[in-house]
Amino acid sequence: MRADLSRREMMRAVGATALLAPRVDRASDMGLRGEGPDTPKICLEMGGGRLAASDLDEAGVRRVKQLGVDHALMGGPPIPWEESQIRSIMERLKSGGLTLGNMMIAGFPNAIYGRPGRDEEIEKVRRSIRAAGRAGLPVVEYNFYAHRLVEGYYAESGRGGAGLTAFDYDRVKDLPPLSAEGAHSLEEIWSNISYFLRAVVPVADECGVRLALHPNDPPVPLSRGSGQIMASLEGWKRLIEIVPSKSNGITFDCGVTRELGEDPVEVCRYFGTRDRINHVHFRNVRVRAPREKYTEVFLDEGEVDMFAVMKELVRQKYLRLVYPEHPRGLDADREHPGFKSAYPGGGSYVGFAYNVGYTRAVLQAALAP
Repeated sequence: MRADLSRREMMRAVGATALLAPRVDRASDMGLRGEGPDTPKICLEMGGGRLAASDLDEAGVRRVKQLGVDHALMGGPPIPWEESQIRSIMERLKSGGLTLGNMMIAGFPNAIYGRPGRDEEIEKVRRSIRAAGRAGLPVVEYNFYAHRLVEGYYAESGRGGAGLTAFDYDRVKDLPPLSAEGAHSLEEIWSNISYFLRAVVPVADECGVRLALHPNDPPVPLSRGSGQIMASLEGWKRLIEIVPSKSNGITFDCGVTRELGEDPVEVCRYFGTRDRINHVHFRNVRVRAPREKYTEVFLDEGEVDMFAVMKELVRQKYLRLVYPEHPRGLDADREHPGFKSAYPGGGSYVGFAYNVGYTRAVLQAALAP
């Protein structure tokens, strides 16, 4: 090297050498593991659902990928599903780097209410599960509400005026049954879901598909006169014993768990050790009265120890999707033309960006040696 080499020339030489050097993964270099085949997988909803982070098109996939998300879930088409429908959706997402890991199935009210025509609906569900299995879809999620008491939600103002979603049973506990639904006792709904599960779980077993029943949320004692089978921890435990199979599992929602007044880590451990957590909703709440009064808040400010929950999921070797849902209402979303919240006080894409970032941080911390 020339003795008179200028400082500017030296800096250029150093810069050129740096460009030629192999890229260093700083997270790995610091001992931080990222999401992989043997870890939980962060996902977002795609498509036309009320909580979708983006549309199911090239631009929508791009927006989700920019958040570092590689997995997706969505609502399914009308039943019965066809293999070609599911494959088409999966291939469209795959072309943009997203893997579809869960679809919500619906459209069987007669099965829920025990009415004539339920056997025909259940057969459509069975056909849909077979189509999912042939297409390689690993999880099918569903609800079994006689009525969902969303009438009790209202908006609260959080930090900096951000939107929070609150619930108060006193506002809605005396609402009468709806004529299209009627009123159904708790044991009636238990009888109906037992009939349903005994028909569909063997098909799911055969096809390698896991079913995930979401808890009742709000988890109130009665919803317009009807009992709610998934509104207590005892109900969750009873459900998985109706048909003993890993295909008969739950969506573990740590927020709803706290709404019930239960310890999310202990509940995660109970279902995780039995391999019955088939999907995860990752959110936080502050509870004033279990099951009846609570507020959905930012992931970092509620009563759920989100890091402890993630550590337990890792400890249980949970490998499926974690959905950081229910984004809080932020001005950057609310000021966007055409914004419409799925819930009072809820948000959209920018809120999801916050949820994903927080969830990825706790996942990396939970995976750290």
